[in-house]
Amino acid sequence: MSSKSFVQITTDLSKGLEALRAEIPDTMKGFNGMAKEAMKAGALSALDKELIALAIGVSARCDGCVGFHVKALIRLGVTREQLMETLGVCTYMGGGPSLMYAAEAVRAYDEFIAKAAKPA
Repeated sequence: MSSKSFVQITTDLSKGLEALRAEIPDTMKGFNGMAKEAMKAGALSALDKELIALAIGVSARCDGCVGFHVKALIRLGVTREQLMETLGVCTYMGGGPSLMYAAEAVRAYDEFIAKAAKPA
């Protein structure tokens, strides 16, 4: 069993992002504005755009991207089937390294779903 926790990764990164927002606010406002505009529904749904973002995170082998985008996908109501099909395309396009991070994305999904199911 892996000791990597996507809940912990996103929690830890959020602390670093808070520091960046405090210390380079203009840069972070610019990035957040770009993200908001890029991710809003248009010709593609917000869910489709998050699936694309996850695919890029898997391809780039970025734990933080996988964690944050899986969390967003769950909020948007992604089905396991939608997640798996996206990860299948990632594996097709990226080969073995993408397959390993596709497996990490499944772990992140299972971890966040289990956390959401527990009473607060």
